[in-house]
Amino acid sequence: MSKFESSVKVIPFGQERVYDKLSDLNNLESVKDRIPADKVQDMSFDQDTLTFNVSPVGEITLRIIEREPHKCIKFETTKSPMPLMLWIQIVPVSEEECKMRLTVDVDINPFMKGMIQKPLQDGLEKMADMLALIQY
Repeated sequence: MSKFESSVKVIPFGQERVYDKLSDLNNLESVKDRIPADKVQDMSFDQDTLTFNVSPVGEITLRIIEREPHKCIKFETTKSPMPLMLWIQIVPVSEEECKMRLTVDVDINPFMKGMIQKPLQDGLEKMADMLALIQY
C-alpha cells in the first residue's frame, strides 16, 4: 500500500460543524456545482456512497466504512480501477476553527506508483482545497 497525504487545511468553522456536514454525503449537493466538469462527471451520491467518473480513469464509487464522531471519516472504494481507502481527518484548533487533512492509501505496484503518483497527489490536494472552501 502507498500513502498520499494532502497538506493541512485550516477551516474557519468548528470541528463538529465540519464533521457533521462531511459525514453525510447528501450534503455534497451544495458543492456539486463547484466541481470542475472537465475533471469529474456523472456525480451521484446518497448518505454513505459517492459515485463519479474521472477521465481517463473511469467510474469510481466510494463508500463510508467508518465514522469517528467529529474526528475522522473513512471511505473505501467499492468500484475502482484500483482498490483504495480515503480518510478525512478533522482536528480542532479553537471553537470556531479546525484543521483538515486527506489521506489516500492505495494498493499499487511500484511501476504504477510512478505513473499515478503526481496526478493522485494533485487530485488529493485539489479535493482538500475544495473541502476547505465549503461554507459549513
